[in-house]
Amino acid sequence: MTIFGRWIGKFVLLFGAVIGLTGPAQAEDGYDLWLRYPASATTGARGAPTIEARGDTPTLNVAAAELRRGVGLFGTSTLPILLATANDRDVAALRLPLAALGDEGYRVGQVTLGSRRVLLVTANTDRGVLYGSFALLRHLQTGGSIDRIDLASTPRVKLRVLNHWDNLDGVVERGYAGASLWDWWTLPDFRDPRYTDYARANASIGINGTVLNNVNAKTESLTAPYIAKAAALADVFRPYGIKVYLSARFSAPIELGGLKTADPLDPQVAAWWKAKTDEIYRSIPDFGGFLVKANSEGQPGPRDYHRSHADGANMLAAAVAPHGGIVMWRAFVYAETDPDDRAKQAYTEFKPLDGKFAPNVIVQVKNGAIDFQPREPFHPLFGAMPKTPLMIEFQITKEYLGFATHLAYLGPLFAETLGSQTMRTPGETVAKVVDGSVEGHGLTGMAGVANIGRDRDWAGSTFNQANWYAFGRMAWDPTLGAAPVAREWAAMTFAPSPAVIDPVV
Repeated sequence: MTIFGRWIGKFVLLFGAVIGLTGPAQAEDGYDLWLRYPASATTGARGAPTIEARGDTPTLNVAAAELRRGVGLFGTSTLPILLATANDRDVAALRLPLAALGDEGYRVGQVTLGSRRVLLVTANTDRGVLYGSFALLRHLQTGGSIDRIDLASTPRVKLRVLNHWDNLDGVVERGYAGASLWDWWTLPDFRDPRYTDYARANASIGINGTVLNNVNAKTESLTAPYIAKAAALADVFRPYGIKVYLSARFSAPIELGGLKTADPLDPQVAAWWKAKTDEIYRSIPDFGGFLVKANSEGQPGPRDYHRSHADGANMLAAAVAPHGGIVMWRAFVYAETDPDDRAKQAYTEFKPLDGKFAPNVIVQVKNGAIDFQPREPFHPLFGAMPKTPLMIEFQITKEYLGFATHLAYLGPLFAETLGSQTMRTPGETVAKVVDGSVEGHGLTGMAGVANIGRDRDWAGSTFNQANWYAFGRMAWDPTLGAAPVAREWAAMTFAPSPAVIDPVV
């Protein structure tokens, strides 16, 4: 039987299993992604559990709202649910080991407060409580019980960022799910409710940053009208722990500022970027920083002025540093005029710069040395730049794997790359380079080129949603296996039954 035939057979089994489990057929458009909760609770005589958030903050409020959406998952349980951070007096009295959770980790379990038993979702920060709330819902969606529940997790990677290759005219480069999700024409005045659902979906899998515009950036994205539009999106995303970043065109001082040069060592250029950065932070106080594609595929960059990539990155880093921002500088560089083999060009340019980047710069490196090929070895820079934080870049959108037409689950590609040995030292994997555990880097990250568009199902098909999901989960923990993540997604998207999960996975 052909591969196509086997998949058709699986789809038939899946369709039958889902219909059998869900009862009467309902219209299904894929909009709810993996955030599918029972429409109403099968509650006991005393009703549904109460959900209390200790503290009136936007993030705690959206965490409580999400649990109320999913109250049907709790069945007949009436155990009260309490959301509170570690500085809450009652939580502090429990002396739980929360310090190691950091800023985004969480703990979920049953505890006794005074004379009452509660299901506690706690963390050191509101964001951690939000992630814990989604973890609780995920636990129930995948068939877990609240009996003896004990969930605890801390992200191993600091920056878990989607890169949207979205142009300002609405066209998505390498996009196969419709036009850009961002309606720049109606922003900032109209904030589509879909932006909130986008933030919910990302927070549910731990994504904490989004680059709004294409790496082949237009200078218009740095003008006042577009800064205001980005600020509107940042306001929507902020309660969900998501920071906004912008791709910056290196020649912007010439095209917007009227300067004669974009030389990063020119004081006027540095002053222009500082002023522009200050302008952005006045509108977006928690702006994450810049993503830069430079001297690649015709894009301008510091090498146009015989400067290094470190010179360019450090100039921008100085502009965002006072505000706590970062620079993600892409190592995807090649030019037809370079005598080096294309697979070697990035290594040749960046390896000598190891240790020369500012502390708030992270070099963003594609998973392979060519360009998101279906099969290629991991990039040789992993393991070659121990003094420099490296952020791995995966492509969630399927540029070389069938667009939105063919079914291809990318979890194995992510897992294989992350689990590969770098050969620099025994036991050093790409994942350990990325999460900073080898060299002790505090600035760590994973980036994914988004597969999201304005199609009703977000990604071109329900199955393409699995790649978005897998990226987020593996960015949180690069050691998660591809198969367990796939089973988790299938259980949440369809039903937590082997009759459904097995044909999918």
